[in-house]
Amino acid sequence: MNLSELIGNLREIFTTDKVDVDEVRRVMESYKSNPEDWRMFAKFDENKYTRNLVDIGNGKYNLMILCWGPGMASSIHDHTDAHCFVKILAGRLIETQFEWPKEEDKEERLQVKQKTAYTTNGVSYMSDTIGLHRMENDSHQDGAVSLHLYIPPYTTCNAFDERTGRKTKCTVTFHSKYGMKVDYRGSKEGRVEGMIDYPTTRCSDVSA
Repeated sequence: MNLSELIGNLREIFTTDKVDVDEVRRVMESYKSNPEDWRMFAKFDENKYTRNLVDIGNGKYNLMILCWGPGMASSIHDHTDAHCFVKILAGRLIETQFEWPKEEDKEERLQVKQKTAYTTNGVSYMSDTIGLHRMENDSHQDGAVSLHLYIPPYTTCNAFDERTGRKTKCTVTFHSKYGMKVDYRGSKEGRVEGMIDYPTTRCSDVSA
């Protein structure tokens, strides 16, 4: 299975609004990372990790590739009632899961539920019913690349302070779309010039 075929399978699964977590996980696991498939979408930035949109699944989901430089990490965040699948394409990421704050009006350090390391082709699943999480490239030398699937797509989420549990609403943006850099100057949605025609019909700042 190549990336185009994976996208085709996902589009077929999401012809309805039902989300079968086990089925989606199996499909994500069945794709074996091949840099020839995803290199065109993998856009790094030396100052921050990047979110690079690959496919929108007819509005049912966002599939994106995230690129992590050495030592880069997301904030602790929720997923605004979306399902989140992460597949490692290259390198290694550490997922730290946290309990939800017990009381919104009380400052209290977030409690760690578990910490898991995922390497190439590993797949994780996260949702707000499980809690909050942070993704991190703990290597001080090597980058990492991951494939993220969010159902349904979302444009905002909440970031949480680990020491106090306080949350901040954040807008999520894309570094690139379909392999082309996004220009947000003068546009909330962002403009993409010279967009490529990726054959998806034949067959994603603070969140990760």
